[in-house]
Order: sequence, then structure tokens, then C-alpha cells
Amino acid sequence: MLQKRVEDNVCILIFNDGKMNALTDTVLNDLRNYLKEAAADTSIKGVILTGEGKTFSSGFSLPMFLSFKNVDEVVKFFEVEEEILLELFMFEKPVIAALNGHTVAGGMILAMACDYRIMKNHPKIKMGMSEIKIGLPLSIAQWNVVRFGLDSDKKFRDIMYFGNMFAPEQALQSGLVDELVDEDKLISRAKELINLWKNNPGNAFTPLKLCIRKETAERIRKELKEGDMKKELKCFFDENVRKTLEFVQAAMGK
Repeated sequence: MLQKRVEDNVCILIFNDGKMNALTDTVLNDLRNYLKEAAADTSIKGVILTGEGKTFSSGFSLPMFLSFKNVDEVVKFFEVEEEILLELFMFEKPVIAALNGHTVAGGMILAMACDYRIMKNHPKIKMGMSEIKIGLPLSIAQWNVVRFGLDSDKKFRDIMYFGNMFAPEQALQSGLVDELVDEDKLISRAKELINLWKNNPGNAFTPLKLCIRKETAERIRKELKEGDMKKELKCFFDENVRKTLEFVQAAMGK
């Protein structure tokens, strides 16, 4: 589930789908709808993405991935997911990722689509991309968004090739997050940034954001139009990948 509340003219969206805050088609569609509402409401200055409990988001739902019966079903899901990710990436108001806990795989992808990433400074929190360890590549919009967020081919290579998990201080040094704060400052700091950016005369934030992200967004649209998503997503039915997904799901359920 994705819970919404409005405070101080800021829309706060909270992943609260159990211990893992996994991303499902329902959660993503809720995200799309809430973003549309926030865009249309002139009183809303910006959006904060955060999570409930000890996790921001562990990523896409493994039971959902394992439930896909054929490649066409996988393609159908990712066609919509790619559109929603691009909508988040190009949302015209400030979007802050307030990372309250573990931020992994799809959770990190959503965080990278935001304008700024603030993480709770707690040594047990981990952040990273585990896809290479389960045999799944990133989709077109996903890899472009993560590469944009890391702002370096070398950082992108190291994050993706090794699949390591980073504690907050390491995440800050590696450029995965922009700053660390105490837990009680997480939401207030995000609000502070939104007000800082939106309270300037002439709403300069929006054209600046769109200018910075335009090239990446155009590349995503072009590659989605020209790419063969079915070919790229056949890996979901590789025997070893499915065994790994089943193993990880079982381990996470313990």
C-alpha cells in the first residue's frame, strides 16, 4: 500500500506494505495517481517519498515476479512501470526521498528518480542494488534513472556489477544519498528543502529541473520506442533466475 497525507502544503507518500514495503502494480498505480493529484493541486509545493517501519522499500514484489506466467505478462507490467518511473523522474514539483530505512533494488531506483535523497543516519540501514546477484538486469528507464542519479559511469558500474549494500556513511561517500540526518529530522529537513526551492520568485525550480533532466528523459523515450522489451525480459524465465528468486523469497519470509 501507499499511504498519503498532506502537511504544511507538502504531499507525503508512505510505503506501508508490510515489513518489506515491496513494490507491486497497485503501489505503482497509487503513486501515479497521487502524483497527478499533487500536480493538479496548486497548494501543494512538493512531494516526499518515505516508508513505514525499518524499510523505505526492499524493491519489487518477488511473489509478483514469480507469478508472471509468460513474457507477455512481464512486458505488460514493465511497460506501465517504465511510464510511471518516467513520470516521477520528470515531476515538475520537488520530490524528496526521505529514506527511513533499507533502500534496495526497486526502492533505490525510485529514490534515484527523486530530486534529492536524505537518509536516516542509522548504522544498520543498508542501501544498494542486488539485481546482478539474482540475475536480473535493469530495464531501460531504470538504468537511465539510476545512472543519472549517480552522475558517473564508474559509480554506476561499481554499484551494479558488485551488488554491494552500503551503510549510511558509505552511501553518502558513494553518492547514493545527498545527506544524512537524525530520524526526528528526516521529514522536517525534506520539507525545508521543498520550501527552499519553491518559495523563490517566478518558480525557477521547475524549468531548471526539466532542463537538467530533459536529455535523459528523451533518451528513455527513444529507447523505449525502439527497444525490444520482450527480448530483454526473457531472463525472468531462466531456470537459474527463478530458482534464485524463489530462494530469496523464502529467505525473506523467515
